[in-house]
Amino acid sequence: MITPNAPSFIDSVTIRPYEHTDQDAVCHLYEEGRLAAPGDQPDDRDDINRIQTCYMEQARTNFWVADYEGKVIGMIGVIEIQPHLAKVRRLRVTPEFQRRGVGIKLMETALEFCRRQDYLKVVLDTGIRQDTALEVFDRFAFQHDRTRRIDGKDVLEFYLDLYHEPEG
Repeated sequence: MITPNAPSFIDSVTIRPYEHTDQDAVCHLYEEGRLAAPGDQPDDRDDINRIQTCYMEQARTNFWVADYEGKVIGMIGVIEIQPHLAKVRRLRVTPEFQRRGVGIKLMETALEFCRRQDYLKVVLDTGIRQDTALEVFDRFAFQHDRTRRIDGKDVLEFYLDLYHEPEG
């Protein structure tokens, strides 16, 4: 029985900046996502192996993890592409915690960071098979820009204009 004032699962999830002690868990999440959609899109993991230098030490970039009871269950990163253009990368949630609001909480954190950094536009991409990710993108009103073929794989590209976000 759920009591009216009982905290929900998602209220127990903390989104916090990446720490070097999260590296093994982040690598595991990366591999888990890659194995869930093998061959989904071309990808090198250089940034995953160097999160500290690629995300944490660069201006206007960041990387967060979703922490539940001391366990990393999700991640997301933001990098600068151009002065007013950011890219959301590495949105992953471990399968047992998908569709429970973790991806939404991670995306909220990333988009709020982008707003504070005065980015005007945010882009991201994913492979065709990432249904749970597509649901998160839709929730935040990302617009499908185009589908590209890279190394024989379809990659969906999305954007969100922060200077004129839809009401809702």
